[in-house]
Amino acid sequence: MSLPKFANIPHSFYGELKTRIGDYFEQKGSATTGNFALFLKAVILLLAYAAVYIHLVFFTPPTIIAVFECAVFGCIIAAIGFNVMHDGAHGSFSNHKWLNHIAAFTLNMLGGNSFMWNMKHNIIHHAYTNVDGVDDDIDIQPWMRMSSTQKKYKMHKYQHYYFILLYSMLYILWIFVLDYVKYFKSKIGNMPLKKMSLSDHLIFWGFKLFHAFLFVGLPIYMVGFAHWIIGFLIFTVVAGIVLSLVFQLAHTVEHTSFPVADIETGKMEDEWAVHQIKTTANFATNNKLVSWLVGGLNFQIEHHLFPKISHIHYPAISKIIKQACQEYGIVYIEYPRVRYAVASHVAFLKQMGRG
Repeated sequence: MSLPKFANIPHSFYGELKTRIGDYFEQKGSATTGNFALFLKAVILLLAYAAVYIHLVFFTPPTIIAVFECAVFGCIIAAIGFNVMHDGAHGSFSNHKWLNHIAAFTLNMLGGNSFMWNMKHNIIHHAYTNVDGVDDDIDIQPWMRMSSTQKKYKMHKYQHYYFILLYSMLYILWIFVLDYVKYFKSKIGNMPLKKMSLSDHLIFWGFKLFHAFLFVGLPIYMVGFAHWIIGFLIFTVVAGIVLSLVFQLAHTVEHTSFPVADIETGKMEDEWAVHQIKTTANFATNNKLVSWLVGGLNFQIEHHLFPKISHIHYPAISKIIKQACQEYGIVYIEYPRVRYAVASHVAFLKQMGRG
């Protein structure tokens, strides 16, 4: 398919940003990747993941405690994805390439596939954010309408009510359906999938089978089918809602845009960096707990502009980017609290549903 092209500007806004951010790290004398605080957080999350799994499967806690632990387990899965896998996949977890590979590889342990994620997220989503027909993240058709360029169905009138049900299914569909659809179609949306090597195929099937054993076969054997299905649904629903909301609050809110390329030239109106800022929003950036849990993805503008910089640096570089936006007359979209961003997302869904 023909991909849209961004405006090529000699003295670009992005060039100015890179100079300012580069000066910041040079003056500070630190690496752009993670540090001890990030590594400690990764260890805490991975140990919590192992501890809760072992307690649920091998020690069979009372029902009330088990339900609570399953909900917590869903949050831990999402947190590992945000904090460990995500930075690793972008090469920002560590300045050691092998450690980034290990961090990114945690997605396979969680039931996903790092090869598919790299293609879907790093290559497509980060390059063509909110471009309908290219960005797979806004392609939830026909169930939801996420852009004014998408076809509207009668049910979309109610999508601001039923969206939470679909979001709750994200994680379970991701690991048991969507990865396989991409694999067998060799496409992500309309984009052809990069050719997989033999090791890519072996990793795909090996870890899918390992995950099925770890989260289906072994738990059923240890606690029985009824207890397993209840616990499985609880943690996958919680993980799905958390993952969906964090990603949707970053791009599908009232004030973000959904640019389209010129029909004749195939060119976008803005340069790439300006496009990223117009299609992205931050939320709750002053809330340190939220930032810790979601791996800095509430600083989504900073992440999209500089994905190879670890999220631990986002609070600092956000001040530089915000200042540059003011100077260049570019709107920096930010919601001070999570609930404001959620309200804006619901309002956006309502607007799209009414057409």
